[in-house]
Amino acid sequence: MPSPGAQGPVESAAASAPPGAIGPREVLLASPRSLCAGVERAVEIVERVLDAARGPVYVRKQIVHNTHVVKDLQARGAVFVDELDQIPDPPPAGASVVFSAHGVSPAVRAQAARRGLDVIDATCPLVTKVHSEARRHAARGATIVLIGHAGHEEVEGTLGEAPDRTILVESAEQVADLRIDGPITYLTQTTLAIDETREVIDALLERYPHATGPGEQDICYATTNRQRAVAAVAARTGLVLVVGSANSSNSLRLAEVARRAGTPAHLIEDAAAIEESWLEGAASVAVTAGASAPQHLVDQVVERLRALGPIVSRRRKHSTPASPAPSAPSNSFRITRTSSKPDTTCTRGSCTPTTRTPTTSAPTWPK
Repeated sequence: MPSPGAQGPVESAAASAPPGAIGPREVLLASPRSLCAGVERAVEIVERVLDAARGPVYVRKQIVHNTHVVKDLQARGAVFVDELDQIPDPPPAGASVVFSAHGVSPAVRAQAARRGLDVIDATCPLVTKVHSEARRHAARGATIVLIGHAGHEEVEGTLGEAPDRTILVESAEQVADLRIDGPITYLTQTTLAIDETREVIDALLERYPHATGPGEQDICYATTNRQRAVAAVAARTGLVLVVGSANSSNSLRLAEVARRAGTPAHLIEDAAAIEESWLEGAASVAVTAGASAPQHLVDQVVERLRALGPIVSRRRKHSTPASPAPSAPSNSFRITRTSSKPDTTCTRGSCTPTTRTPTTSAPTWPK
């Protein structure tokens, strides 16, 4: 594990504890933490579609796996559905449907096309990359070993790219059950724990030395950086609090990474979930957040800890260089539809129709 970076400045310290409080203690804020570029992009797409909408805006599945984000978008008018058949047929005038950041299978895209739905694709570009790899390797006749968690929306979408040529493996133990002839390529879900993924890849290569694949490169750079950051702070704290929803794979992995470092860790939806008994004997508490959890939830957790006793709050940034990544949404980006309707270019505060590029089916990153 590379050494962590230097601590940031002390943010604040309380002079005395309120009655019944627990403390004093140090609070370390792992960095990086909270929203990644892909999540910000997906959420902003929904927000801009809502701003420009002339009819209902449906979102297939949770746009990202965070309860608070979903509730906020619902309050703005987004209608979340589990499947496309929950959208009225024919759809209401002006209706749009947004595909979530986790991606969808070709079967879902085909269903939307058959129904003539106005589709806006918010799939994370890193997920799209894995889908493209699945199609490419299947086309050359390889068996694809997909390392991931059954039932996760991202995995379901990737499996759907080449269902007859893809085998899902969730653990190193399952590798022993594989019976594969011919070329093999392995791909991974983008939100896995680095260590566990390495174990599966090692087991696969031991059994099938000719297998090829991108290895850990399929794991999202934001997921990797957050895991390394939480491992660095977990080593020097008595407790780790991970802000994120229970169905967020990357948030669950952060808690697992901390526990593997020997530190008690709890995944919490928000500050209200903190139990005071967890803090007993913890002179130092680390706080991080999954890539789908907004920063304001972290701020509320720090305030909750402050209410329980005097704290010294520090940021601790992990210094490992980040993997190259596309820029986060900034001043503008293009919402590209897969229907015949015009594309929409959105800037802060307004959206206007633009000329459609038929060969593009996903929103583009800003230049």
